[in-house]
Amino acid sequence: MKSKLEIHNLLNPVGYHEAQCLSKCFEAYADECANEPISEIGFNSKTKYVYIELENGISICSKLGSDVEYLVTNFETLKETFFESYGQAEDLIDSMY
Repeated sequence: MKSKLEIHNLLNPVGYHEAQCLSKCFEAYADECANEPISEIGFNSKTKYVYIELENGISICSKLGSDVEYLVTNFETLKETFFESYGQAEDLIDSMY
């Protein structure tokens, strides 16, 4: 586990929408999975999502201040599946392993 987290691809200062997204992602993290280790925090410039990537394979994402979504990527097929709840994302992770 990393002792220090870096934020990737966010400009300094952070833009308004990105700050709102990051806030929503951290709120969801605190409410749903605060004990899960974080792998990475960042901004995907292609999709415009701010994300918190967890070590369990779930990413908490928000785009342009929208509500969070939970993303699971199947790295064998590269298929990305978005969910409205953390529990749904956990169910998919459990079924993959």
